[in-house]
Amino acid sequence: MLRNRPLPTMVVAAVGLALLVPGTSANAGPVPGTGTALTVAAVPGQTSTIPDWRMQTSTTATQAGSVISGTGYSDAGWLTVPARSTVMAGLIANGKYGDVNYSENLKRANPGDFKVPWWYRKVFQADPQPGVNTFLKLNGGVISRGEVWLNGTKVAGTDTVIGAYPTFEFNVTGLLRKGDNALAIKASPSDPAKDLVIHFIDWAQLPPDRNQGLFRDVDLVQSGAVSLRGLHVLSDLPLPNLNTATVTVKVDARNNTGSAVTTTVAGSAAGQNYSQNVSLAANETKTVAFTLNVANPQIWWPYQMGAQPLYDATATATVSGARSDEQKTTFGIREVTSKMISGNLQYQINGKPILIRGGGWASDLFLRTNAQKIADEMQLTKSMGLNTIRLEGKPENDEIYDLADRMGILLMTGWECCSKWQNTGGFTAEDKRVAGASAEGEAKRIRNHPSVFTFLIGSDEAPVADVEKIYLDALKRADWQTPIVTAAARRSSPQLGDSGMKMEGPYWWEPPVYWYNNQKGGSAGFASEIGPGLAIPEMDELKKFLSPAEIAKLTDYNAAQYHLSPSGNFSKIGFWGTALDNRYGKPSSVDDFVNKSQLQQYETNRAQFEAFGRDFSDTGANQAQGVIYWMQNDPWPKLFWHLYNYNLATAGSYFGAKTANKALHAQYSYDDKSLAVVNMGLEAKQGMNLQVTVFNSDGTQKANETRPVPAKANGSVRVGTLPQPSGLTPAYFVRLLLKDSTGKEIDRNVYWLSTKADTLNYNAGDWYYTPQAQYTDLKSLSSLRAGQVSVTSTTTPGANGRQTTSVTVKNTGTSVAFFMRASLRKGQGGAEVLPVDWSDNYITLFPGESQTIRAEYRTSDLGGAQPVVQLSGHNVSRR
Repeated sequence: MLRNRPLPTMVVAAVGLALLVPGTSANAGPVPGTGTALTVAAVPGQTSTIPDWRMQTSTTATQAGSVISGTGYSDAGWLTVPARSTVMAGLIANGKYGDVNYSENLKRANPGDFKVPWWYRKVFQADPQPGVNTFLKLNGGVISRGEVWLNGTKVAGTDTVIGAYPTFEFNVTGLLRKGDNALAIKASPSDPAKDLVIHFIDWAQLPPDRNQGLFRDVDLVQSGAVSLRGLHVLSDLPLPNLNTATVTVKVDARNNTGSAVTTTVAGSAAGQNYSQNVSLAANETKTVAFTLNVANPQIWWPYQMGAQPLYDATATATVSGARSDEQKTTFGIREVTSKMISGNLQYQINGKPILIRGGGWASDLFLRTNAQKIADEMQLTKSMGLNTIRLEGKPENDEIYDLADRMGILLMTGWECCSKWQNTGGFTAEDKRVAGASAEGEAKRIRNHPSVFTFLIGSDEAPVADVEKIYLDALKRADWQTPIVTAAARRSSPQLGDSGMKMEGPYWWEPPVYWYNNQKGGSAGFASEIGPGLAIPEMDELKKFLSPAEIAKLTDYNAAQYHLSPSGNFSKIGFWGTALDNRYGKPSSVDDFVNKSQLQQYETNRAQFEAFGRDFSDTGANQAQGVIYWMQNDPWPKLFWHLYNYNLATAGSYFGAKTANKALHAQYSYDDKSLAVVNMGLEAKQGMNLQVTVFNSDGTQKANETRPVPAKANGSVRVGTLPQPSGLTPAYFVRLLLKDSTGKEIDRNVYWLSTKADTLNYNAGDWYYTPQAQYTDLKSLSSLRAGQVSVTSTTTPGANGRQTTSVTVKNTGTSVAFFMRASLRKGQGGAEVLPVDWSDNYITLFPGESQTIRAEYRTSDLGGAQPVVQLSGHNVSRR
């Protein structure tokens, strides 16, 4: 984010890629007792992951590492914590602070507790065998620094294990004992201003420990005389031809002995086998490569453009006929390129331009991994029509990459702003070493994933020349194939040149018309992070994390809100609320504030994505190339910067974006009143018609016309302007119905507009907003005549433990039934079922109309109750 804020034998190794089984959780909660027993068998090719840890502060565990890592040391009184567990995550799992999501409970943690190191300890059993080597692998660094001990011997110190992202591998064969073994890791305090670690900047209240500790798996890996590391696959397509591909499989073979050895490296990829004999000198490592020609390859595409086939690749090393090691991975055949168009960056997938429409991802505030929640979030992402997730300085664990590969969601990765990462001009020699190891480690970990399409080596600032070279050299060593960008802001660096991206805000309220102007964050070029700020959840959700007093305080726009940002710029509702009052009328209560918030969030979020969709087919500097909504999700419950909230509840923010991002969509333009049809697919659509109807606020029709419209492939077409009948009420409605050649409705889009426009003052404002000069007048929407509707629902079972409830709403009255929200309840009057994937919501129906929307969810989330539909609207009473 562009924000004015302070700022023994070792091998650096790549992490093997493991497939996620959806529905599992890597470490979602507390571990009972003293932990899970672990036995490390001396079997070449086997990996044992530390399943959990015992954790204690160094103010209590005052002994030296040589003592704490002894098998006879008593860790009675230590806490048992999950395998991936920062210190704060471990304390939370053990119930030390109660519900840290609620109110200001997070303040219960004493920051002083994290000014000292903390110990992690695990006792495991082993049975070392001659000829079998054991390696200790850190699949990410220790935050901020680590001291590693095994059975009383120091394996590595804080001069080696530094930073969040470097990966480490240590040969600990000589330290293992038959029976009990004790591993201990000491994690130093974390300071994002001083360390190359992880920082949540102004995204939420900060974790008190600043993410100190272990956040990735620690493995014990077995191999014989020869180890295999870094299996990866490079693919090349002779674009525009997709009928053939060249696939290169690479793997490093390492001799773990002091004598020469010959190994056979064999495996398969894309259905083809390969084998090669490799001679290795003592302790030598060689990269073994196999080049394959694949006829008629199955091509991987983002989901709106095609399918997501994945191939398997394997490699096995044998010595004297016995298996010494093995690796396997998955990969996709696709090619990502980029080019500059009038100074703006455009990405192409398999030779086809793609409009990037995504959101900024926030990891869990305490870096906990809940694989089921991530899977649910990815489904919401896809259902919302986003094709991309941006990971700014929070490269997630493997689960998200595996899911993105399968689901066809693109991932853009890179470093964060506003912390030590941004101050590249002040890097020490050690910082530069850690930065290079971080880039190489991350690149090797994720390079096989076809979903990963770019690497940003800077966020708000480009790295200085020598650090840029360090990053580029590291990525080259990792065989990185996709475009590398110098920064998310419009910056340049000596080798990469101009980024082709812009980061001019906004981060707080803007009206819908803002997004259509080519100034600042408007729909031209590639906007790497922009959004309208506040995203107030529905009242059910507010009650989960705000006290009654905090909920009441929401109508005080000048009051600091703990569940906003720690930054002064974003700690108050401020002029977002001023816009709400002027546009919709000052809320009469907190409930009215929440209801009107959904309207304001829906309309501007829809406009943001629609503007970029429309302008994807512009030319030159005005062509839209990409937009990343700031942000997609919550690291912790909060009131701003999300499209769905921490508990995966969807409100106006989500459904405004979902409407805009439909793959085939008819839309209105707030700047020039033009209409457009946007098609994100690669096939043109013929024979369609667009019905355009204008209604006064009382539901009477003022204009109704149908016009034939084209939908060109992978782009937009403007299809005239909105009719301008006389006699419109101050607030009025527009309905767009896109129909195919048979008359079937394939898109529905309803706007509420005013005869008075929002206007902007571009000569004022700041880096995070442009102020309004005039407000639209939608106040009369609060005095609509009551709407009358009927509601029916049916529930049908589905696959994989899921079911669907279909809800049909019919307007049985003579007035507009405006902005109706359906929610699914656990029995009559019960809590809301979450997460739910709704086909649509916040719907508006005109007299005589009906609409069916569908909710898909896990049957188990009902908790044994029957599903009950609750519906309410802006002028429709709850039922």
